[in-house]
Amino acid sequence: MTKYVYSFDEGSADMKNLLGGKGSNLAEMTTIGLNVPSGYTVTTEACVEYLDEGELTQEMEKQMKKYMKKLEKEMDQEFGDPEDPLLVSVRSGAAVSMPGMMDTILNLGLNDETVEGLVEKTDERFAYDSYRRFINMFGEVVRGIPHRKFEEKMDEVKDKRNADKDVDLGAEGMKKVVEKYKELVDDIPSDPWEQLLEATKAVFESWDNDRAIRWRNIQGLPHDMGTAVNVQTMVYGNTGNNSGSGVAFTRNPSTGENEVYGEFLRNAQGEDVVAGIRTPLDISELREIWPDIYEELEEVCKILEDKYKDMQDLEFTVEDGELYILQTRTGKRTPNAAVKIAHDMCEEGIISKEVALLRVEGEQIEKILHKRIDPEAELEEMTQGINASPGAASGSVVFDTDEAERRGEDGEDIVLVRPETTPEDIHGLAASEGVLTSRGGMTSHAAVVARGMGKPCVAGAEEIDINLEEEYFEVNGKRIEKDDVITIDGTTGDVIEGEAPLIEPEFTEEFEKLLQWADDIRKMGVRANADTPEDTKQAIEFGAEGIGLCRTEHMFFEPERLEVMQELIISEEKEERQRALDKLMPMQKEDFKGLFEAIEGRPLIIRLLDPPLHEFAPTEEGRQKELAQKLDITKEEIEAKVERLEEENPMLGHRGCRLGITFPEIYRMQVRAILEAASEVKEEGQEVKPKIMVPLIGNVKELENVKEQVVKEVEEEIFETKEGVDYEVGTMIEIPRAAVTADKIAEEAEFFSFGTNDLTQMGLGFSRDDAGTFIPNYIDQGIFEEDPFQVLDQDGIGQFVEMATERGRSTKEDLSVGICGEHGGEPSSVKFCYKAGLDYVSCSPYRVPVARIAAAQVVIEEEMDVDEGVEGY
Repeated sequence: MTKYVYSFDEGSADMKNLLGGKGSNLAEMTTIGLNVPSGYTVTTEACVEYLDEGELTQEMEKQMKKYMKKLEKEMDQEFGDPEDPLLVSVRSGAAVSMPGMMDTILNLGLNDETVEGLVEKTDERFAYDSYRRFINMFGEVVRGIPHRKFEEKMDEVKDKRNADKDVDLGAEGMKKVVEKYKELVDDIPSDPWEQLLEATKAVFESWDNDRAIRWRNIQGLPHDMGTAVNVQTMVYGNTGNNSGSGVAFTRNPSTGENEVYGEFLRNAQGEDVVAGIRTPLDISELREIWPDIYEELEEVCKILEDKYKDMQDLEFTVEDGELYILQTRTGKRTPNAAVKIAHDMCEEGIISKEVALLRVEGEQIEKILHKRIDPEAELEEMTQGINASPGAASGSVVFDTDEAERRGEDGEDIVLVRPETTPEDIHGLAASEGVLTSRGGMTSHAAVVARGMGKPCVAGAEEIDINLEEEYFEVNGKRIEKDDVITIDGTTGDVIEGEAPLIEPEFTEEFEKLLQWADDIRKMGVRANADTPEDTKQAIEFGAEGIGLCRTEHMFFEPERLEVMQELIISEEKEERQRALDKLMPMQKEDFKGLFEAIEGRPLIIRLLDPPLHEFAPTEEGRQKELAQKLDITKEEIEAKVERLEEENPMLGHRGCRLGITFPEIYRMQVRAILEAASEVKEEGQEVKPKIMVPLIGNVKELENVKEQVVKEVEEEIFETKEGVDYEVGTMIEIPRAAVTADKIAEEAEFFSFGTNDLTQMGLGFSRDDAGTFIPNYIDQGIFEEDPFQVLDQDGIGQFVEMATERGRSTKEDLSVGICGEHGGEPSSVKFCYKAGLDYVSCSPYRVPVARIAAAQVVIEEEMDVDEGVEGY
């Protein structure tokens, strides 16, 4: 026979999945001797069964009655006794914390008869105040009556009695409120047992209410866990000035300081503290009002921290001078507080370094490194896109990239708004505080460039209708003109009207110490994706051990170089192309020298040109005319060439090594620039470790061709006159065929680097620029748990990673293998890479600390036995 009900003295904290977080913690606190009001928990199994079957079984009801009898005996009261009624609260409690997402009913057991018994025990105003709260909650939760209906009835009574607040109403006023509420809810059962059954069903059903489902979707939580129901004897903080209710954190959830933090109200029930009807008092004032209670509360906080080994968020009530603890849970905290609490608890000897590292989430680390919106701010959200690059930015809307560059360089805060960005927009993006696009996704041009620069980006905000000609956009009935101020949150994807208050990033000593602990534990390297000396230096400051991806195409985005690139791709003759390449060569060499100098002897992987040439093509009429005049050809000839460069599916077209094989002179120029730069920096006395990466290899013969026709030829020519340099040639594994034939490719490659952006695109058959139109729907319907362009698809694409690593090393045992897609900075993907045997991960500079922490966490989780204490929820 299934046991559906447990009293608080039967459970424990490790029964969270069965009793829910709240129920298991109530049981644990009862066991360790804290003053917890008695009660019992109906399990999550009962909830799941109820939701499947649509009714409470006879066995469930039988057990609930048994435990109610036990509760009556313990309290020496009867449920429904008109003279001395036992009253209870009915609260939800899932295995994971879902604050405010489900439902609660207080003072259950009151009716027209039992309320009079409560009057005799207490006073008339208190009794009818409790009764009206019960009717309100029962009406909302069980009958689905909107809260505003009850507010309207309350306001009617207050207006007639000239009362400003609820607390200004006396006993007769509260009686009138009860009367008015009964007009709204005229079918509450008078039998308390029937009330309890209906309330239990309603709380079970609240597991599937809209706000709970949305919360689980946002948090990535499963939908099949169900919620427990906690039935607990009522204690009252509103029996007079010797009573009160409050919320306390064992440490400050905003700063992490080791101090009791919270607020309370005298003569109030718990919901009054958070309802905003009265202004709560700071918890420190409790020390002055009730010093003994404050001292007892401090001791409770210490007991709970010692038990759970984490900061706790607890609710308490003082009834006639006696302190009761109503619940505890692991407290929510700001990212900075999370770091400080983890560090301080380790230093205080409460937890180990390993546990401290497990306490900090990658998402929290990422927020620390960027500006973020003040969580207390009231925001006017207009829409939401894809959270493509973290951080927040406010600024004037600008649609033209040249204007964005000009105004940004003049010191204005600009948010660049475009349908999508191209290489020609790089100067405007660089000068802006952030970028918002209506198309694209996590791996779109705007997203990749913004992440590299550490700028916020919201991509694929498809509800936005942009009019570039008239310079405005419309979204959900709002029209935003050029120069209007907006805020974008690249961490959440939110687009907000007006200027939101931002919190500056803070790199604390505690954070530095945590990262040092991570470096002591992790076994996998962490490198960065960086294309400039400035980004490289930033990456090293964040702890990068090398550059895992330098994208050479980003070096051609500056206007002066873009002009030369356009000359190159418009040229029909090899000689003309060579003249353009001869102009680019010294620019590239200086780029690489700057990188070698900045990296200071660490590994530097430089990817040869990857994107299709049409991305650099001149599309604006003015630029086409200018280029035609310079090359002594007609504008029409340029238009024709641009048209010929366009491809039906450019991401699968003439790009990567295919370009290098068709036009080997392009790759020769780049290899020459790399090797000459390395040789010259070496001659200056600095160690260099150049690694040349050939993109988009799907067939080992492609790599053979590039090595023979490009690399070998250039090497022989350069090192005749310059000092020789040890270098390696490797490839990106980004085509499924490359993963399958990795053993063959490893015969020619000295290293592999997984380009998981393209590997995901090709492996899933999704266009990474267009998938944003349906992936959110896939997630909503449970087809995907996460966006595969943000979180590596371990069951699918991850198998290519494992296969290629294993097959590559079967040919070359010491083959160096890493990842350079953006998955290299996402915590769960980093952990997968370690388990797959990769030597390093590489990500944007601002995600390097995230990767360092995640790389340590996976070692702790997989290879160490650590005591995290009692698990909270």
